Amino acid sequence: MPQKANSPVRVFIVEDSPLIRKRIMDNLRSIGGFVVVGFAESEDDAVAAITETEPDVVVTDIRLKEGNGIEVVRQVRQASLTSPPKIYVLSNYASPEYRHECELVGADAFFDKSGEYDRFLDTLQRVAH
Repeated sequence: MPQKANSPVRVFIVEDSPLIRKRIMDNLRSIGGFVVVGFAESEDDAVAAITETEPDVVVTDIRLKEGNGIEVVRQVRQASLTSPPKIYVLSNYASPEYRHECELVGADAFFDKSGEYDRFLDTLQRVAH
């Protein structure tokens, strides 16, 4: 996903925990090269907003207030977007089954919040630079 020179990577966050959402946004600010174009706490709100904003990157949790991140990935992949986003799943529910299901519906990568957060940030840094 090539970015225009000096054009920030547009990120949409699907996370129902305000604390984790803030942590992700703070990390994106410290890395630089990102702008958060929105966030949602539920599946339906996320899919509607992602189709409207067409971000470069979507970060989604699996468990949401309503619905789940796997369905967010599936629906975003089925949507007719001009430029499909990179989709990263960031979850505490890092079972092999969830990882496999996310891969099947089109997630670009899956990260465990507790054990792979640094790898998640490294991946985002590569996207921005």
